[in-house]
Amino acid sequence: MTNPTPSAVVTGASTGIGHACTAELTARGWHVFAGVRKPADADRLKEEFGAAVTPLIMEVTDTASMQSAADTVRAALNGVTLKGLINNAGIAVAGPMLTVPIEEFEHQLDVNVTGVVRTTQAFGPLLGADESLTGEPGRIVMMSSMAGEMGAPFLGPYSASKHAVEGLSKSLRREMMLFGIEVIVLGPGAVATPIWAKSDEVDISPYEGSVYYKALTRLRNYMSKSGPEGFPPSVIADRAFRALTENKPRFRYAIVPKRLTNWSLPRMLPERMVNNIVAKGLGLTRRKR
Repeated sequence: MTNPTPSAVVTGASTGIGHACTAELTARGWHVFAGVRKPADADRLKEEFGAAVTPLIMEVTDTASMQSAADTVRAALNGVTLKGLINNAGIAVAGPMLTVPIEEFEHQLDVNVTGVVRTTQAFGPLLGADESLTGEPGRIVMMSSMAGEMGAPFLGPYSASKHAVEGLSKSLRREMMLFGIEVIVLGPGAVATPIWAKSDEVDISPYEGSVYYKALTRLRNYMSKSGPEGFPPSVIADRAFRALTENKPRFRYAIVPKRLTNWSLPRMLPERMVNNIVAKGLGLTRRKR
């Protein structure tokens, strides 16, 4: 009896890291259930990858949508376990924490945190938590960020969401040991995706009268320059594939360009020193009265 083709669900598969994961997995002989929000994106993925991809129209903020997608996958697997779930879908809300609209903050958490929980609850049984399925248990890859362990001014909503993903991943990892399902966290730094390429188009005009406006402008300019210099999405996708297939994967991988200055040193230096360096660079030192 031949082994069935391994399959994975990838959320946020239309562009960026999610699209790169879809390309990596299909190139390795996997079948991908690719989560997208728009029918046009579903059509594009089918044209690009053919029978190796089954697009799933889903919205991670809608529980019914996620369960419907999971039902589709269950039917396609025909009693066999899903081998991977890559929780990749996410957004980034920016702004000063004192004034960021609370509705935007709530939406940030709904997509990046509660959306991850909805997705995991929908597809977790297919990974082996439903013990009526046959086959080895699958794995969950959580797409966190460097911001999941560090904070950054004006990225408080995003950083909060990724810190939450790190925490829930640690709890979930221990709970899923009951079924032999591994939970692996990937923490990329800057990745050369469209979200970075368009950072210079981010509208900061609502904060034009704010004391933070100059610092926001400096941060936007920094992101516009450093983002395209980040890793290509294929680097993250390669690590995601290895997380799904290595015999004993680590619990967390930091995938950070210029690792010494962007990751190692900030974690080794006293936090107050790092705060002062960042504040000086963005002009956030204490104002004179």
